[in-house]
Amino acid sequence: MTTDQLVASYLKALEASDLDGVLALFAPSGTVHSPLYGTLPATEFYPRLFEDTAESKLTLRATMVGTAEGRTVVSFWFNFDWVLSNGEPAPFAVVDVAELTEHGLIDNLHIVYDTAPLRDSFNNLRKKS
Repeated sequence: MTTDQLVASYLKALEASDLDGVLALFAPSGTVHSPLYGTLPATEFYPRLFEDTAESKLTLRATMVGTAEGRTVVSFWFNFDWVLSNGEPAPFAVVDVAELTEHGLIDNLHIVYDTAPLRDSFNNLRKKS
């Protein structure tokens, strides 16, 4: 799978809240580093995210590929038009930085965005859970 295919598959699965589709792109020990949810195994992060999501529309803005410590790193910048499970909109722009294994699976995913505009909405949602 090329890095462009990986990004397209990831965004498609994320937008559809397709747990199996997202997890298929991760190594078994894959980890997500999120500013809202903290650091979690991918197998725990995505069920929580999808539980908090009523709908989402993702629009890719750019993809960047490089290396770090001999590993392929793919960064993708996209708009995440997120609607929380309580119906409240919480849109943001985000850069996901994926460190890949030698087999092209995501080992670590670092999610980078400013949470200030949506933190109150997210905290209100979590209080009701």
